[in-house]
Amino acid sequence: MFNFRNELTGAFGMPIDENPSPVMYEAGYRSCGLNWRYQLFEVDPADLECAIRSVRTLKIAGVNLTIPHKTEAMKYMDELSESAQMIGAINTIINHNGRLIGDNTDGKGFVIGMERRGADLQGKTIVMLGAGGAARAIGVECALKGCKKIVIINRTEQKGRELAGLIQAKTGVDAEYLSWDAGVHIPACDILVNATNIGLYPDRNKPDICYDDIRPGMIVQDIIPNPAQTEFLKEAGKRQAVTYDGLNMLVYQGALAVEKWTGRHPRTEDMLAALAKCQENTEV
Repeated sequence: MFNFRNELTGAFGMPIDENPSPVMYEAGYRSCGLNWRYQLFEVDPADLECAIRSVRTLKIAGVNLTIPHKTEAMKYMDELSESAQMIGAINTIINHNGRLIGDNTDGKGFVIGMERRGADLQGKTIVMLGAGGAARAIGVECALKGCKKIVIINRTEQKGRELAGLIQAKTGVDAEYLSWDAGVHIPACDILVNATNIGLYPDRNKPDICYDDIRPGMIVQDIIPNPAQTEFLKEAGKRQAVTYDGLNMLVYQGALAVEKWTGRHPRTEDMLAALAKCQENTEV
């Protein structure tokens, strides 16, 4: 039956204004023939519990969580998916008739994006910058896909060691922590991932590492979608690395969220095209 109320989804984060997700998600909804909307909500960490209660009150179908809410939000869920429990962070909330289910599509989206570009994770050594919610998801999912070793480089020792321990305990894959000092050297690896928010618009900085450790043919991935070509990727490109931007990960984790919220499969080609057009038309 026709009505004038759009189903609402969105994202909670802080900062959030630079996130291009609305154009991507709404393109996905259109590809499914759905008149759904996606709204960004700037949520202060002190207001997170209240914001999550509003998901029930306003009958919001689902929300994504970004920095800094991916771990804190877990305590307000009625249920956690198996992957969320293993990862220890959530990026997606599904409102199932008022029951809030926390899930995580970040790592799966990362893996799908890698595989669609022809990268095989089996037997690979991965070095990852950062130990936050996105890093936790990526680390666990890459381990489950059969990578040989994961090295976590992080400024906060406790978080870095905790993530290395989690990966090893949950998956059996060798994981190691290295301290992130200025100009830190990157150990020999097949894949280097920036899983921090360094370089996210309007930040023009790049991770403080020794870029001369990047060798030709190494896969270098940034999870930041805006701008797509970060300073981190530009430096890697100068050294003949194979660079992957954050748009594919954003799209594939988003497509998984759409499936969980709507039960339908969006056209990822449409979602990627919408993001590409947004990048072309936006000065970042």
